[in-house]
Amino acid sequence: MEADLEEPLSSRSEAYWREEQAQALLAEGDYGKHEREKSLRPESYAKDARDYFRQYSWKILAVSSLLLVLTITILVWWTRSRTSSISDPWQAALDAAELQHDYTLDLHWDFEAAPRTREYWWTIENTELNPDGVYKSMVVINGQFPGPMVRCNEGDTIIVHVRNVGMNATSIHWHGIYQNGTNWMDGTVGITQCPIAPGGTFTYAFKINGQSGTYWYHAHQGTQVADGLYGPLIVHSRLEHELQKIQYETDRVVMVQDYYHDLSGSLLIKYLEPDRENAEPIPDGALINGRNIRNCNSLPHRKCDNATAGLATFVLAPDQNHRLRFINTGSFAEFQIQIDEHEFAVTEVDGTDVKPIYYHRLNINSGQRYSIVLSTNRTTVRSFWLRARMITDCFAERNADLIPEVRAIVQYSQEGMGNMAGPSHTLPSSLDWPEAIEQVCKDMNTTELIPAIVTAAPTNADAVYYLWGNFQIGAWRLSRGFFNASSWRPNVHSPTLSRFIDGYGAGNKSFTTTMDGVNEVGFDINREMVVQIDGIKTIDIVIQNFDDGNHPMHLHGYKYFVLAQGHGYFPWDIYNSLDLSNPLRRDTASIQAYSWLLIRLVTDNPGMWALHCHISWHTEAGMLMQFLTRPDIVGIWSLPAENEELCQARGLENGMTPSDNMWFGNTG
Repeated sequence: MEADLEEPLSSRSEAYWREEQAQALLAEGDYGKHEREKSLRPESYAKDARDYFRQYSWKILAVSSLLLVLTITILVWWTRSRTSSISDPWQAALDAAELQHDYTLDLHWDFEAAPRTREYWWTIENTELNPDGVYKSMVVINGQFPGPMVRCNEGDTIIVHVRNVGMNATSIHWHGIYQNGTNWMDGTVGITQCPIAPGGTFTYAFKINGQSGTYWYHAHQGTQVADGLYGPLIVHSRLEHELQKIQYETDRVVMVQDYYHDLSGSLLIKYLEPDRENAEPIPDGALINGRNIRNCNSLPHRKCDNATAGLATFVLAPDQNHRLRFINTGSFAEFQIQIDEHEFAVTEVDGTDVKPIYYHRLNINSGQRYSIVLSTNRTTVRSFWLRARMITDCFAERNADLIPEVRAIVQYSQEGMGNMAGPSHTLPSSLDWPEAIEQVCKDMNTTELIPAIVTAAPTNADAVYYLWGNFQIGAWRLSRGFFNASSWRPNVHSPTLSRFIDGYGAGNKSFTTTMDGVNEVGFDINREMVVQIDGIKTIDIVIQNFDDGNHPMHLHGYKYFVLAQGHGYFPWDIYNSLDLSNPLRRDTASIQAYSWLLIRLVTDNPGMWALHCHISWHTEAGMLMQFLTRPDIVGIWSLPAENEELCQARGLENGMTPSDNMWFGNTG
């Protein structure tokens, strides 16, 4: 075999070799064509190659130079894009953004840090996501759903630069934040600002004083919160560990929401059309921290892929205490929440620390927040269901696609436990509590929730304002929400705050006249009822619900004292038996169907503040009114130029609630 290798090539082998080389060279173009007619002898290749390179050396040089220039251009572009990303903070924030489903708070946080400014750059955009497997066009921040967590200490200043590249105008409301001295940063379209138009920018800047706890932010234009524009806001107090009477080893946010597979805008139009009689859109399901998983086979009419979907999982070390901050970020449904086989202590309500009280289940309505402390002390199994059930008896209709319960997994695990260090792929087998599921939408018993810091309510009220809320069917068979005779319709081009400041500054008596009560002269009571209160007063607000649904009532800019709640007509003689020693203070309290709520408020925060039902559909149907407090201070404000510029932009109507005029003349 070795001798054969050393023999010269046969004439047949050499002919084959020449033909192969000729074909390869032909593929090179002109040189191959030139060589086609020449005899191919191995000894001639060196000379031919020298002749070729002499003839085409300039082409080779040109191509090499072109490649060098192209390489340099790519490097320059890459470097500039990196530099541009760094110099463009919005782009830098987008580049750094990651999908976040575990909103765990680092306990190494410096609670004693000196006040500082915390700055964020947010791009609001539309994108298609499938949180539970079903694809939907959503409104998100920096590509994230739910949105990024804002975390600060009491005394810090928050600056959020918003760039709206979405299809609709928008705004951000900072739910539960007092905005003392910065009422124009409250983010309420038609009241404290015009919306941020598509393509527009706006910077929210405010200082957080006099409050701590669990809050959140969300869109306040139309029903955009149902499409994903929300996130948590956590404010720490230097006294946090003293105010929380049970010490805990971990701290995390748990957001629950009802979830619609259709866009909220299309659902809103159907809800508001004639003959609907306040039949709210029924959710298709629910999410916990933006996660759930649906069976795509049961939803053949939807675009669905659940390969990336899953259940939220909370990995907790055993034999420790863990704080879970629940926020109902939904648009409609009240939830009842439990962790199988675990009692838990409620320790915070809407930013008010309360003395621990133990429950099996937690009722939480839209806009409300509760912190619980969970002790991982069970020995039966290592993983448990966290169940969040919608109270479906409060729904007016049925939805065949609805799955009313969403679950997460609470898993005991710690370092050194082998494969238990991460989330388990085995579903829990824990046991449900035997008590019947709640069938009425109502608050927790507020008399059992006692604030940790004792604060007595003022002994007497300077005035009592009686509001009756209901839905009425008016012209063209349109069902709309009312407070007394007023059904709110926002003016996206002229907020009430701006109009009041302009009128007050011009000496218009409609705004400068001292008064306590409804200002029917300066504002159109049919569409924007404004109760004006001069000076610092103590007022009582009685809300009588004549509707067959519950209403979580949220007041911007304040926490109020919840003095009493009850069923039926308000009993005026209840004033003889009120306990004012230390009532619960919160910003969102529910009124049952055909029931009443009595709250007390000290009007010490200047501004134009919304009071509204936090069911998104009800707000957009008109169930909102306003309190103007300390008008003597508000009237001499000068609004920032950036606020005024918002109102000059085009596209402010994009995404707003449709006008009733679109149905006028509709005879069915």
